[in-house]
Amino acid sequence: MTARTREAGPQGLASALVEAGALHAAWLPAFTAVPRDVFTPDRIWPGIAAGTQQNSLVDRATDPDGWVAAVYSDIPLTTQWDDGSHQGDGLGTMPSSSLSQPSMVFSMLADLDVKQGHRVLKIGTGSGWNAGLLTHRVGPGNLVTVEYDAQVAEGAVGNLRKAGLSPLVVVADGRAGFTDRAPYDRVIATCSVTEVPAAWIEQTVPGGVIVAPWAPLYGGEAIMRLMVADDGGTASGHFTRSSAFMRLRQQRGDFPPNEAYFHGMQWPGNGTRSTSRLSPVDGGGWLEQFVIGLRVRDVFWRTEQYDDGSYTLWTHSMDTTSWASADYLPGAEEFEIVQSGPRALWDETETAYRWWTDQGRPGFHRFGLTITPDGQQAWLDDPATSWTI
Repeated sequence: MTARTREAGPQGLASALVEAGALHAAWLPAFTAVPRDVFTPDRIWPGIAAGTQQNSLVDRATDPDGWVAAVYSDIPLTTQWDDGSHQGDGLGTMPSSSLSQPSMVFSMLADLDVKQGHRVLKIGTGSGWNAGLLTHRVGPGNLVTVEYDAQVAEGAVGNLRKAGLSPLVVVADGRAGFTDRAPYDRVIATCSVTEVPAAWIEQTVPGGVIVAPWAPLYGGEAIMRLMVADDGGTASGHFTRSSAFMRLRQQRGDFPPNEAYFHGMQWPGNGTRSTSRLSPVDGGGWLEQFVIGLRVRDVFWRTEQYDDGSYTLWTHSMDTTSWASADYLPGAEEFEIVQSGPRALWDETETAYRWWTDQGRPGFHRFGLTITPDGQQAWLDDPATSWTI
């Protein structure tokens, strides 16, 4: 969901968000009282709505009009690169803190279904805007927000004070939640996870709601909305929409290099050659990656690009025992596959893709997730159809 801003300024953004269905009447007072500009640093790198592309630096000191236009557009704004180590004007290697896209912010807050007086735990403080909106909505003393980066947290505290707000800001590992103020009626995270921390469920009241971006190891991402069961250790619910958030720092992928899979042998090692009519491109969309990730466990991919527009899609198991390569050639109808190891990873990938097409190509919202003390299960339409991921 995206909203185009009619004019640079809060009213223009509010009108666009309301028209898009992201900003509802219950959140208008918070939107007005907690201006996004108060929480935006002077130096920002605007993103692209519904995408991962980054634009060049906008500096308030040299381009104040451009800065205001970016702040009050429905786009994400990168505020930190490479965990703070990048200090230049250009793009860093990896965005590590940002202000989320406003339409996504308010859509997630709608998913949260938060009420005045609810006790809320927020994971990932960033510059503090989302925490400020929640504090205004639930009232003083009801919000705890956890930020891993001490420098980012310090900036958020200053921004919140400028807005006249004082939630509890904790510098800690967000996976552990914050037991001192538990239990919570609602938990929301603005960083993505591949494994839902047990503490988030344990610190939420039965019937409480957890909203967070979730991604399988393979790729793709969506917002999960889980409800905690009466047992206090289980949670289940549907995904609501596609998303693209920065990963919780402690769950960033640590992927082995290609050479780790050949164990000293030369290409193609002991790989078995075959062909496939399924193009590597077919599984490359955000939804397709998400579905493959739900069906194929402990696997990641990378590509090797060539000057003529062709590329090799590499698929690897995390344990370095299995790999597959699929060579894409523009215009080709069949594609060369090489597979090695106890798992035939391209076969698994193709089976997952064919399963999805046989189901009618369901979107994110038809999938769901159940978390128990024993692990994570995904499902389509009904939790009774679940499988372990």
